Amino acid sequence: MNKRGHVLNALLLAVGLGFVLEPGVDVDTARKIAQITVPIVLGALFPDVDTAFGKHRKTLHSLPVLAVVSAYPIVFDNLHFVWVGVLTHYVLDLVGSRRGIALFHPLSNEEFSLPFGVTTSSKYADLVTVIITALEIAAFWAVTTYVVSLDVDLSSATAGFGL
Repeated sequence: MNKRGHVLNALLLAVGLGFVLEPGVDVDTARKIAQITVPIVLGALFPDVDTAFGKHRKTLHSLPVLAVVSAYPIVFDNLHFVWVGVLTHYVLDLVGSRRGIALFHPLSNEEFSLPFGVTTSSKYADLVTVIITALEIAAFWAVTTYVVSLDVDLSSATAGFGL
C-alpha cells in the first residue's frame, strides 16, 4: 500500500478501535478516539521511514522491529498504540499488496505476500484498504473481548492537556 492507504487505514482503525475500547456515542468514546489516533497514525507511517535509508519493505518491515515497538509500552510505559499502527502497516503490505514484506529481515531478505493483493496504484487499493481495516477492527474486538483487554488508561498522559 502507499502512504495514503496507510493513513486511511490508521484513521479508520483509530475510530473503530475507539468504539471497541469505549463503546457508545459519547464524550468518552470521542476522548478514546482522540487519545489513540495520533499514536496509531505515527505507527502506521513509521515502517516507511526505511525509504530514506536501508531497503524498503525490508529494514523496518520485519518481525524484529515489530517486537521492539510492541515492547515499548511494557518496558517503558510509553508509545501505547504505536504498535497497532506498525502491525496494521505490515498487514496491509502483506495482505493488500502484491509485493509483500521481508518478515524475517535481517536474517532473510525473502519477501512474503498473499496471492490476492493489488498493486499500490490499483484503482481498488482504497477498497482493499477499507476491507482489511474492517477485518482488523473485528480481530481487535475479538482479542479484547475474548483474550486480553487492549485498553490502556491514558488519562495521566493527557491530563496536562485538559482531556
